[in-house]
Amino acid sequence: MLEIKNVEQYYGESHTLWDLSLTIPKGECTVLMGRNGVGKSTLLECIMGLTPIRSGEIELNGENIAHRSAEDRPRLGIGYVPQGRQIFPMLSVEENLSVGLPIRDKSDRKIPSFIYEIFPVLEEMKHRRGGDLSGGQQQQLAIGRALVVNPELLILDEPTEGIQPNIVQEIGDIIRMLNEKLGLTVLLVEQKLPFARKVGDRFMLLDRGRMVASGNMDELSDNLISEYLTV
Repeated sequence: MLEIKNVEQYYGESHTLWDLSLTIPKGECTVLMGRNGVGKSTLLECIMGLTPIRSGEIELNGENIAHRSAEDRPRLGIGYVPQGRQIFPMLSVEENLSVGLPIRDKSDRKIPSFIYEIFPVLEEMKHRRGGDLSGGQQQQLAIGRALVVNPELLILDEPTEGIQPNIVQEIGDIIRMLNEKLGLTVLLVEQKLPFARKVGDRFMLLDRGRMVASGNMDELSDNLISEYLTV
């Protein structure tokens, strides 16, 4: 599905990703983990074309997309929910969803009906401003916006950040449903270990811009947690 091959990335002269290679299997939910500042969000930004790579390849279904523009990535089948959600607070829910629609398709700017089937609260509040929604509702809006292009791969950067604990489980249920029932391949960055175990099939651990461990979620040992996750 998605292959990262020998990717190197720099911010100025700061080396942030070191010869990074990994594979995201089709149809699975993979959780990218590691302490703050190890390159997790940077990797997602590279996949989305928001941050350039110095060298290496980013392959989606066998095609190297490393030099495709950020605008092309959703058209290629990637949905992205950035850290902090980045909704437009003054736009309505419906307008926020419309932002995710392909610009080239001006003939039909309707929100796909399945978005409101997955997130009925968004239909109920579609004329409300995005800024009036709760944190959990805003996260549903951000996920819905990523889904309007009907992606094969959904990427989420810390989807539980700033979400009340009682809503975190609901977000996890939504991600599992998208993966299991709709067949979406999912890649997410997550700091909360219980949430990662709940939603993930596989884990990948980054440390200082390098891949240090990966495997099925039940292989995430106490030793790995202590060495690479515990603060």
